[in-house]
Amino acid sequence: MRRYLPVARQHFLAALAGTSVVVKSLSAAVLLLYLLSFGLDTAYGLGVTPGYLLPPNFWVWTLLTQGLVEERAWGLAASLATLGAAGRLLEPLWGALELLVFFAVVNVSVGLLGALAYFLTYVASFHLAYLFAVRIHGGLGFLGGVLVALKQTMGDSTVLKVPQVRMKAVPMLLLLLLALLRLAALVESNVLASYGFGLLSSWVYLRFYQRHSRGRGDMSDHFAFATFFPEILQPVVGLVANLVHGILVKVKVCRKTVKRYDVGAPSSITISLPGTDPQDAERRRQLALKALNERLKRVEDQSAWPSMEDDEEEAGAKADSPLLPDPGTAGKGAGQESSLITFQDAPSQL
Repeated sequence: MRRYLPVARQHFLAALAGTSVVVKSLSAAVLLLYLLSFGLDTAYGLGVTPGYLLPPNFWVWTLLTQGLVEERAWGLAASLATLGAAGRLLEPLWGALELLVFFAVVNVSVGLLGALAYFLTYVASFHLAYLFAVRIHGGLGFLGGVLVALKQTMGDSTVLKVPQVRMKAVPMLLLLLLALLRLAALVESNVLASYGFGLLSSWVYLRFYQRHSRGRGDMSDHFAFATFFPEILQPVVGLVANLVHGILVKVKVCRKTVKRYDVGAPSSITISLPGTDPQDAERRRQLALKALNERLKRVEDQSAWPSMEDDEEEAGAKADSPLLPDPGTAGKGAGQESSLITFQDAPSQL
């Protein structure tokens, strides 16, 4: 295990080399708080404790710091890898400031939703442990957010070839894995809660609120909530999601999807959905080009290797063809044919 640490350290430093000061600062903060956790209870002072977040305590600063607190080595590795992946894959598309906003939105949402969930659990069970013994912290919430963002930008890319797993299926597969580990009592409940609320909050932000050149959000079909589930469940999930969205629109939490018609366009009527990202069109264009190149390659491979049946038919045709005619005979035939043509072409006499 130790011999792989220098290699991992080298790859991590190479990944951070091309990132901005935002990613480097967040990574340094995670590493520093991990080192401090050996002597201090950082999860108590900087993680979200549901009972202390509620009045009269109001430890609201923990909403911003809980995503930086790690107490285990595997959590530290996951957080640093997530920040490195976000810096390499998302920061070039969004910019450093938008990545920082996304990090803050996801972590604050994870803290609020997690505290609310544990408070409701306390109301149902009256166990004070759900209010004061639970610590919500770590980078799993942001990991869920990054996976959702990667599903949005590169969902059709292949992560594993055997078995074939695409990027769009990774968020729910990891959620299923964490749920199974929780049922086996191998992970704590706050791990599953952080990741699950990270998925939900990041999708809501990217779907409805993220600002970009085309407006807000991403209302494309490939990023609908039902696409996170298997195809057999998508109709049911889509129906429930539409009902929830309709309720949220009525209470003015989400915006209603509105189509805009540009009647003054020079060529024809242009229909656009607010929030549609040009990256979606670019992604579809790349997929079409890839499919076309593969089809052309197959056609070239087939034309480069003629079949044996064609060779046999060509040889048989040459064998069955008659011999060349005698030159003298050919000349006579040509002369007769020419005289006949001359006779037919002569003018008729009356």
